[in-house]
Amino acid sequence: MRHRLFIPAATALLFALAACTQDELAGDNRLPEGEYPVVIRATGLSVKATPLAAPSTRASVDGDWQGVTSVALKMGDAVKEYTVTASTDFKSATLSRENDPYYWTSRDPITVSAWCPFNNADITQMPAVKVAEDQSKLADFQNSDFISAENRKVEFNNPTLEFTHRTARVTIELKPGTGFTSVAGAMVSLVSLSADNGNPTAIKTYNASGNTYEALTAPQTVAAGRPFVKVKLGGGTFYFRPQNDVVLEAGSRYKYTVKVNTTGLTLEGCTIGSWADGGGESGEAEDLGYIYDSNTNTYTVYNADGLMNVAELVNGGKSDINITLNTDIDLTGKDWTPIGTDYDNSYKGTFDGGGHTITGLTFTTNDEFAGLFGWLNRAGTVKNVVMEGVQITSNQIYGGSIGGVVGSGWGTIENCSVSGSVSGTVYVGGVVGAQIGGSITGCSSSATVKGMVDVGGVAGQTNS
Repeated sequence: MRHRLFIPAATALLFALAACTQDELAGDNRLPEGEYPVVIRATGLSVKATPLAAPSTRASVDGDWQGVTSVALKMGDAVKEYTVTASTDFKSATLSRENDPYYWTSRDPITVSAWCPFNNADITQMPAVKVAEDQSKLADFQNSDFISAENRKVEFNNPTLEFTHRTARVTIELKPGTGFTSVAGAMVSLVSLSADNGNPTAIKTYNASGNTYEALTAPQTVAAGRPFVKVKLGGGTFYFRPQNDVVLEAGSRYKYTVKVNTTGLTLEGCTIGSWADGGGESGEAEDLGYIYDSNTNTYTVYNADGLMNVAELVNGGKSDINITLNTDIDLTGKDWTPIGTDYDNSYKGTFDGGGHTITGLTFTTNDEFAGLFGWLNRAGTVKNVVMEGVQITSNQIYGGSIGGVVGSGWGTIENCSVSGSVSGTVYVGGVVGAQIGGSITGCSSSATVKGMVDVGGVAGQTNS
């Protein structure tokens, strides 16, 4: 016959059904074949944190087994589906299999793995963690949790199997700061995430309660300086960019307290708690000045900081992004570095000024290529922008290419105009210093242009 015995425990337990006398056991570690089926009893995985769990959702993220119907259980090379029967309070569960269960064959230790969810098409492989892009609904937030117990040694007399989370958990608490009396209605997202294994690069968070928002992510690292927390509130978009790498580890919970100011976000505190301890960072967050559309790889710029930031992105290697202005930009007092400083990071995307005006572009440089853009690649386009009152001076004694819009142009320049002053030594033009390839059409300049060799009102030199 089959013998069943359940032994209480504080973690997920693997049970041998051993309600038998010593006389029923074999004389050594061996057990009668087919009489001691393996059954799993599980209790909570973590402290309960998200309120009002719906019965139809998988709530392992909250430390209970509500909504979890089955797990994959591996012993040796075999993997079988085990049914989950939760207790009344959902804090424990029995994991069993009615037909063809595993059996204990001896009292020697065994190695066991288990996971949830699993792929019905191939239950033998534990699936990669892939969370939902939109976790704003409780069900999608909870169903993004992945749990497992991997390669655990199980003793016959103390058969314990502990499950852990395979995801990282981020909790954000918003507070109103300068310029805001309330943060109600905020939309909070995590951004700059890894797309590995088909995961989303941005996640809409779940409004757990009041001003608290939560999301689950795959384990990953968000690089220092990249936007991480995005808050849309009162018509503005605000970001937190960490000064250090954010390492999101499986089983760790990251809690941020964020104050929203009209000038940006103040990160009042960051703690890592249960699930497990990890690391964190406090710091400042600011309005990046642009909105990014991943579908078109386009950065829509709406202030001077936004233009400075996209220039930094291009010069940092993202030279194929598209840039659009949706308002006039004042660069007065800004320390400008041209977009695409040399051939290696030459601009390959499309810049569309939308007919808007950029004022206050003033800088003196010793660099070889200078302008709004330093080097425009053959694949690049700059169009529909008015440069008003530029003051550009190059002290490059060996020449260079200096222009109000583009220093060295190999791509397409359309419908651009310049006023102000452009000064250099060689290849100096009001719009473009040297247009080596591509084309320049519909452009004009009233700027004062000074130089020694190859100087022109629109182009210092052109092969177009």
